[in-house]
Amino acid sequence: MTRYEQLAAQIRQQIEDNIWQVGDRLPSLRESVKQSGLSLMTVVQSYQLLESQGWIIARPQSGYYVAKSKTSFAAAKGGKGSHLSENVEINASIFGVLQACNDPDIIPFGSAFPESALLNEPKLAKSLASVARRITQQSAVANLPPGNEKLRRNIAQRYAMQGIHVSPDEIVITAGAMESLSFSLQSVTEPGDWVVIESPAFYGCLQAIERLKLKAVAIKTDPIFGLDLDALEDVVKNYPIKACWLMTHYQNPLGGTMPIRNKKRLVDILNHRQIVLIEDDVYGELYFGNQQPVAAKSLDTLNNFFHCSSFSKCLAPGFRVGWVAAGRHATKIQHLQMMSTVSASVPTQLAIAEYLSQGGYDNHLKKLRMTLEQRQHRLLSAIAQYMPDSVKVNTPKGGYFLWLEFEPPFNAVRLYQLALTQGISIAPGSMFSTSDQFNHAFRLNCSFTWSAQLEEAMKILGRLCHQLLNEKRD
Repeated sequence: MTRYEQLAAQIRQQIEDNIWQVGDRLPSLRESVKQSGLSLMTVVQSYQLLESQGWIIARPQSGYYVAKSKTSFAAAKGGKGSHLSENVEINASIFGVLQACNDPDIIPFGSAFPESALLNEPKLAKSLASVARRITQQSAVANLPPGNEKLRRNIAQRYAMQGIHVSPDEIVITAGAMESLSFSLQSVTEPGDWVVIESPAFYGCLQAIERLKLKAVAIKTDPIFGLDLDALEDVVKNYPIKACWLMTHYQNPLGGTMPIRNKKRLVDILNHRQIVLIEDDVYGELYFGNQQPVAAKSLDTLNNFFHCSSFSKCLAPGFRVGWVAAGRHATKIQHLQMMSTVSASVPTQLAIAEYLSQGGYDNHLKKLRMTLEQRQHRLLSAIAQYMPDSVKVNTPKGGYFLWLEFEPPFNAVRLYQLALTQGISIAPGSMFSTSDQFNHAFRLNCSFTWSAQLEEAMKILGRLCHQLLNEKRD
């Protein structure tokens, strides 16, 4: 535990012991520096951590005060059970929601990407300019699949720091995580095959299954424990499942993370039936606190699983550079890529490789995670203030999504339509399933800088939710 975390824990314990009560003004930063013997920066970090966790609030030109009791909500429930989808057709309905988020005049609570200002890394721009001056015609050939060797080594080293042994030769650089996920699925299936997915599921997963003409078994996913493993055992006994596509960390849209004991059981179930895991881990480095969750890939003793991620959610969304640690499937992925996009962008591969080699990426991630945690708390406070009391909300320990539910027959599609007329986008639950069981839920993006405009948008969303709930009663 760092010094600023130790000080934060000490103050938090004092608040819990009623030494400091709601509304009390805490010692000023300078007073805390004098009392603790720590640096001003350390004390500032402690107070910021406590603020992000909801223990204290800052008042301009006044100081820090003990906040009211931490915001708490009834927990959202997620899915209700498994359902089969022999013909997945969802792409058209998703397209309209995503297009709305591209409008600069729309408040993009429905966006799938973090606020762009969070990913503004000047060093990366310099790296891109530097490689652009040095790039040659030979570079395109040298960086064909599996991709730039230096970048693959950098990624393998990051796996090693997590205790996961992945050879650079097992890594294929792709045009974003979506390409790595799609190629992984395509490499182990044929049209008409059965695939296990989550319920609710990331809509990109549904789009890939639709494109590849696969059949899906969507299994209930819990916001805390992840995929229902009892249901998975029943499904794999009764269906010829070829692959299982899961988000094990900060799942989109629920935000849940599968505990390590559940991951171990998941791996045992899949290995027993020789079923491939496609692990979508694009949010794995956006954890709150000091401990990065352990990927299921770390338990892959057969070298049969795919671990997919990208730099799009953490560093450079416009670069479209992702990868798959494909184990023994790496050669097949390269063949699929050569027949499709040929390779990921060479200049962006080279730029990220140079950036990672210079150091500083982990500092960037640390600041990003702290900011996302603070902004999640701010949006939770607005939800508590403006949403009906009956709202159920998940509070993930990472990522930048919140999943909200009301009791059915609340109509989140109707909420989406009404909000759009007010210049606000949300992601209705219907985007994340081929069934209608999530029509009462929606996802919000909490990564944006808080402003009077966002405050007003939350007031409007709250008012619309009250309106829809009253219509339901009538």
